Amino acid sequence: MSASPQPAVPLHPGGATRGAVAAVAVLTGINFFNYIDRFIITALLPDIQRELSLTNAAAGTLGTAFILVYAMTSPLFGWGGDRGRRTRWMGIGVAIWSLATALAGLARGFGALFAARATVGVGEAAYGTISPAILSDLVPPNRRGGVMAIFSAAIPVGSALGYVLGGVLGARFGWRAAFFAVGLPGLVLALSVFFMPEPERGRFDAPAERVRVALREAYRELWRSRVYVWTVLGYVAYTFAIGGLAFWMPSYIRLARGLPQEQGMLLFGGITVVTGFVGTLVGGWVGDRLQDRTPNGYVLLSVVSMAIGAAASLAALVARDTTLFVVLLTVGELFIFANTGPVNALIVNTVRPGVRATASATAILLIHLLGDAISPALIGGIADASSLARAMLVIPAVFVLAGVFWLGSWQRAAAARPR
Repeated sequence: MSASPQPAVPLHPGGATRGAVAAVAVLTGINFFNYIDRFIITALLPDIQRELSLTNAAAGTLGTAFILVYAMTSPLFGWGGDRGRRTRWMGIGVAIWSLATALAGLARGFGALFAARATVGVGEAAYGTISPAILSDLVPPNRRGGVMAIFSAAIPVGSALGYVLGGVLGARFGWRAAFFAVGLPGLVLALSVFFMPEPERGRFDAPAERVRVALREAYRELWRSRVYVWTVLGYVAYTFAIGGLAFWMPSYIRLARGLPQEQGMLLFGGITVVTGFVGTLVGGWVGDRLQDRTPNGYVLLSVVSMAIGAAASLAALVARDTTLFVVLLTVGELFIFANTGPVNALIVNTVRPGVRATASATAILLIHLLGDAISPALIGGIADASSLARAMLVIPAVFVLAGVFWLGSWQRAAAARPR
């Protein structure tokens, strides 16, 4: 069920929206540190393996532990976020993940480090499930794409900075100090959430849509929302492809394109940071403009941009010239990241306020368990059976599948509108 149309209220630093601007800034800042904490271990892993004598398989489970715990505990926090004070739940989550990141620096063996990284997943589940619901109560439905884009633009920047900080701090002060340095500041951010005003739940929605329901009924309601179901299916495919791209593209650039490892990492990292930041922000802005003109503006942008992104990605992978490969990959990632804000806006717009945290939690559970938790291993298996160059062709094919699912969402939304 989608929210009732409301007048467009642009975000600006003044008047009635001053609190909304401050809240978006706080939540975006926390999301920035969220991804620093999540990805710092990538840069520190060689030193950790050397000191703790970890095999590659054991080191890989540190990433799996985070993803699985993050996905599996999200429904719990979604349930709590739909029933309790959301800023309190988020503050607790930020404190847990920040403390767990810092405690990783005290680990003396694999077990302690594994427990710390798994606990980071618990804390981030609280924040990741509830923040979209709060953001949806800060602005009207036709402005949520832009707000979600601002919030999500912290993802590529924070991820890249996590790698950079891990490399710099680890080289100068050791991997333990790096965990302390990025983890402890999060406790200050946790306090800022505790003192952040709680926005009125469903303030831009009709009173009848604000009713809270039992968890079982909430899941039934999500299943009955075919627009939500098809949107999440597309998000699963999207996350699967993004996860495979992020994991294997540096190796592909080195092995299939013949670039040195350091140069390949810097090339792919630079492309991802720029396209992730610009594509996410522009996609959210364009999505809002389209949503002003048509009820299906967000899904229209997602379908079109995914089609272009998939085509450019495929062309990049089959291009023989390295310069052409870089140009096409940049274009592909730009259009792929343009989906981030509109898709997250669709998830909260297609359900009632009383089940929005549960809707976000369910999406998080599915996109990770069926998406980036399995795509690196699956693509790696295909590469072992043939070649990495051929295995990478799975990625644009799954991007096309995401667009097909979102096209299904578009058709069901059109069919559900009164004539």
